[in-house]
Amino acid sequence: MPRSVFLGRPVPGPGEVLWTDEDRAWALALLQVEAETCSCGHPLADTLDGDLEESWRAEIVRCHACATAARHLDGWRDAGGDTRGAQVRVTRREGRRG
Repeated sequence: MPRSVFLGRPVPGPGEVLWTDEDRAWALALLQVEAETCSCGHPLADTLDGDLEESWRAEIVRCHACATAARHLDGWRDAGGDTRGAQVRVTRREGRRG
């Protein structure tokens, strides 16, 4: 979806331009940012610089929804279930906050 339409520009009708020049510029800029960003979310220019290796701090965090899914999948596998291609849908229990 073009940025301008996402921001509220009416959807163009037949024969009208869907992507404006500005929409294309925004899309190309996003592609550039994504190409220059590591999967960790930090700029590649920083993450690949060996001189900056000691400047990073890491912490372990746990996603309790993912942990629940992993335990469920482990139990299924241990009971003889085939986990190849398995996906686990995690939903919040009723009455819980959030």
